[in-house]
Amino acid sequence: MSTASVRPDATEIHAADVALRRVKRYLSAHVDERAIRVVVGGDPDETLSLPRGVVELLARILAHMAAGQGVSVVPAHAELTTQQAADLLNVSRPYLIGLLDSGAIEYRKVGKHRRVRVDSLLDYKRKDDSERRQAADELTELNREMGLY
Repeated sequence: MSTASVRPDATEIHAADVALRRVKRYLSAHVDERAIRVVVGGDPDETLSLPRGVVELLARILAHMAAGQGVSVVPAHAELTTQQAADLLNVSRPYLIGLLDSGAIEYRKVGKHRRVRVDSLLDYKRKDDSERRQAADELTELNREMGLY
């Protein structure tokens, strides 16, 4: 699996914070722009044209770096070992195996080993996060109705 990882130091955290504010400001001011031109090295003749999705992804990477968090970029089609997948979900490997066996997350077998596609894992994570948020919202509403909140 080909990945790119960055763990920012204090200087990079500050630079990411400054860049994030500028990128977010630009994106919000140019909502309809699909291709974004970036000047390289201060030379107006040296520009790159980047798809908006790339710049939005860059903003997400900058946000994590500005918060001092390490960032890894993994292609959606990449396959993870069960341990890597469990680490990404922050669960134990046996718990992940249970999710795989129950059909909650798609996987394939390579010999005796299971391989989990990143996009399948992230789909599960989004669904699980959404269900957790919904349950928390329902509990909050029940507390309000009972006068406990």
